Amino acid sequence: MAVVHRVYAEALLAAAKDQKAVEQIRNEYRDFVAALAESEELRSFLRNPQIESRAKREALEQILSGADKRFLNFLRVLAEKGRIGEVEEIHKEWERLLAAEERVLELELITAIELSDKETAEIVGQIEKASGRKVEASRAVDPDILGGIVIRAGSKLLDASVRHRLDQLREELLSRS
Repeated sequence: MAVVHRVYAEALLAAAKDQKAVEQIRNEYRDFVAALAESEELRSFLRNPQIESRAKREALEQILSGADKRFLNFLRVLAEKGRIGEVEEIHKEWERLLAAEERVLELELITAIELSDKETAEIVGQIEKASGRKVEASRAVDPDILGGIVIRAGSKLLDASVRHRLDQLREELLSRS
């Protein structure tokens, strides 16, 4: 994350909170980023440094004619400052700031086999109860861990895998020889 992404995301969040429009802007920003993901042509247009910011601003105004004025102003500023090509990266930081403010804990659950929705819900429920925070979890499968679970939350890692335990036992046996 670049510092500039955080600055723009914080500015948008402050403006949205001042106007009590966080959810509306959140939805419009999410929809806009989804549209960018679907349209390589639009993404290339916005990222092209040879296209003047005025042309980008006008295109955004046409595309988002019914959008929230604060969100449209935000995009205009990005275009004027030559940062509109980074709108997706700024969105990631915006969502991270919102999650932190809402005390949402984002986790990755890594298991040797695919977890069912029920198993995932049980694990998430236990973590929510223990942490007192809402949890959003993604799932990944890594057969190399053999069994158990690895939980990654940002830079923190809780490794309760069979592979980790076997590595610990091996280290313990080697240190006693």
